[in-house]
Amino acid sequence: MMMMFLMSSMMMMIANIFMLISMLISKKSFLDREKCSPFECGFDPKSLARIPFSLHFFLITMIFLIFDVEIALIFPIIPTFFLVNFFTWFKISFFFILMLLLGIYHEWNQNMLNWSN
Repeated sequence: MMMMFLMSSMMMMIANIFMLISMLISKKSFLDREKCSPFECGFDPKSLARIPFSLHFFLITMIFLIFDVEIALIFPIIPTFFLVNFFTWFKISFFFILMLLLGIYHEWNQNMLNWSN
């Protein structure tokens, strides 16, 4: 039990020494405003919080997130080809891809994909 306590305290001491060394030799300047400010979609975080932003930018972001998740859901379709009946696999895959295509057609039809608006 004592040996475990000594080993854990040594690990904590080594980790703290490494963190202290990295803080001492880092070249981070706290006076540089741009390096210290987070990048949030081109907004200046030091200005007013209630300024209007482009709704189109928000919609493009949501479309990207939705289709990114759906693409990640397509990946398991390929390995399940050999695990289930072909017609069951085909119906499920066809329905899923059809929903993706209908979604992108709807967004295209609503002019959500045109950046010039």
